[in-house]
Amino acid sequence: MKISSLVRAAAAVAVRRTLWLTAVRQLSRMAPDGWWRRPPFLPIPPADYLGFRLQTQYGDADAQPLGADVVNYLQWVRMWDRAGR
Repeated sequence: MKISSLVRAAAAVAVRRTLWLTAVRQLSRMAPDGWWRRPPFLPIPPADYLGFRLQTQYGDADAQPLGADVVNYLQWVRMWDRAGR
């Protein structure tokens, strides 16, 4: 995934304060163990997982996610988490 896609996704989430906690929670769930010990020292999910998610979403493992799709996903996760309580 390109850095520009990560920036667009982060910008789409940044303007929606209600999704901040959900976004942090999802990053912590998807981040590989010990991410802080390996470059780029960011909690980025493993490439094979991202490829799988992009393949199932867009039909192409090399697709660049849209900010609106990331927001929709986080809204779904937020509703799912709340329903499980």
